[in-house]
Amino acid sequence: MRDIWNPWHGCVKISEGCQNCYMYFLDAQRDKSGADIFRVKNNFDYPLHKDKKGNYKIKSGEFIRVCMTSDFFLEQADEWRDEAWEIIRKRPDVIFILITKRPQRVEKSLPVDWGDGWENVFFHITAENQKRADERIPILLDLPFKHKAVMVAPFIGPVSIEKYLQKGIIEEVWCGGENYNGSRPLHYEWVERLSCECKNNDTTFVFFETGNVFYKHGKRIPVLNKAHQAKIAFLSDLNYKSSKPLYFDIPKINQCSQISLFQNILEDKEEKENKIFKFEKENCKYCASYERCAGCSNCGKCR
Repeated sequence: MRDIWNPWHGCVKISEGCQNCYMYFLDAQRDKSGADIFRVKNNFDYPLHKDKKGNYKIKSGEFIRVCMTSDFFLEQADEWRDEAWEIIRKRPDVIFILITKRPQRVEKSLPVDWGDGWENVFFHITAENQKRADERIPILLDLPFKHKAVMVAPFIGPVSIEKYLQKGIIEEVWCGGENYNGSRPLHYEWVERLSCECKNNDTTFVFFETGNVFYKHGKRIPVLNKAHQAKIAFLSDLNYKSSKPLYFDIPKINQCSQISLFQNILEDKEEKENKIFKFEKENCKYCASYERCAGCSNCGKCR
């Protein structure tokens, strides 16, 4: 995937959602420890990497998820964060998704020229259960970011956030179950309630995967693999797209040219609007994240 940037690796567990951390599990498969925190040498400046023709590998308008094997606001990464901010500053045409369990550390970790936020940063906090939702979302609402979202993942307990959605600040809510060893169950009814709250407040809602253990009306639903998880979630008919388009005022992007699967930003608006993409690959057809995807190892084969 081109849409992940991990400038550092490793993390410290701090809450219930960390109990069965996928990064710790995958590191253990390689006889490594997820608690070992280090700067990723070859990938630290990945958003600035160019191809042989001198073009950025990450194209204008693409979304890129940051620190998916760590936390951008991890205390142990304080010495590297200023350099990472500088890279984000140099790519104002790319949308960086920051997801954290440490919103209490954010304000003192922002660049000196942050102001009311950078247009190319989409800030998310995780809320794996009601306790963490009530702890982290109020901080999220007060922080100076132009774009804010909530990630209910791993979804390990019922969560209600309607009172926060009513403020009209949260643009999106994403949720998904837990994977790998010790996965705790996700119940359809929890997702359905969260979906209804988002619909009631015209907030985009994305149910992207069920996790390994998924129950609906008290019955466990067989889950085969990650692709099957995404398909079950997609077909649940719980996703909702807000009537207010998600808009980032960044170079080469405008409201009439939003990103689609495997689609780079085209200079010719008419060419882009007339271009048709067919989703022939099964995994993509049922993927709730297709609008954010920047491509995979089979990029182009599913057109």
